Amino acid sequence: MTISPRIAVFAGALAISTAFGSATARAAEFINVLTGGTSGVYYPLGVALSKIYGDNIAGVTTQVQATKASVENLNLLQAGRGEIGFSLGDSVQMAWDGNKEAGFPGKLDKLRGIAGIYSNYIQIVASQESGIKTLADLKGKSLSVGAPKSGTELNARAILTAAGMSYGDLGRAEYLPFAESVELIKNRQLDATLQSAGMGVASIRDLATSLKINVVAVPKADVEKIGAPYLPAIIPAGTYEGQTEDVETAAVGNFLITHEGVSEETAYQMTKLLFENLPALTAAHAAAKAIDVKKAIDGMPVPLHPGAERYYKEVGVLK
Repeated sequence: MTISPRIAVFAGALAISTAFGSATARAAEFINVLTGGTSGVYYPLGVALSKIYGDNIAGVTTQVQATKASVENLNLLQAGRGEIGFSLGDSVQMAWDGNKEAGFPGKLDKLRGIAGIYSNYIQIVASQESGIKTLADLKGKSLSVGAPKSGTELNARAILTAAGMSYGDLGRAEYLPFAESVELIKNRQLDATLQSAGMGVASIRDLATSLKINVVAVPKADVEKIGAPYLPAIIPAGTYEGQTEDVETAAVGNFLITHEGVSEETAYQMTKLLFENLPALTAAHAAAKAIDVKKAIDGMPVPLHPGAERYYKEVGVLK
């Protein structure tokens, strides 16, 4: 069969176009930002980061994924199903160690660090009518400890153990996200909730405006029993409506984590844009006020991504 010159030219052009299109598709990058529940702090910060990256990294498509937070995020990163994710420092350390009891199938050796960002505060809040004022008062009561094997739930286990308690001492342990926990307390179906989040988390603010609460202290002595990465901290008076006094608690650092499969340039841009757009992040949630490039690599539980390392050398954080 003879092919006419016009058809031959068209076919050649189509082949070139298809090849170019395929190359373009391969060159395009996708950044999936792994966050947490929509009522926590990770989610609004993740939404802000996604917009920052989408607006400033050429050829990148971004997406925000609501998850069960720390443990799920780290497992997804190891599997290459996300490019950057939020996690609590103790979860990152357990992931790197391959702690199976914490929810990791083995050592998550592909994880790489981007930045330390702000601290989570362990915030235990009970309805006043429950009568819960101390950790010991939780015995026989119902407590929501976060999603199973989430960073929050790992924090709950650590806090109760330091206080000489376990889930068995509770009347009932519920494994629920922040917003659902609050709704159950409002409906008198739950006594208390333990939430590991930035100060002034929306879910507890919502609860405090709906009914009278007690913010339960985690004594400094108990925090020191756990040790690093837990540090003694204070929830300042007035953080939540009706909270008239400072309350002792524990703080745990949060980190942004990526994986070794993300290109050096993309990791560099993700790190650089994080610190160049702090006002936008602070507008998304006040917890971002604590983000400080000078402290960004303090206590990082995993190796830095080479792209992040390049940025920290540029700004003098690393020599």
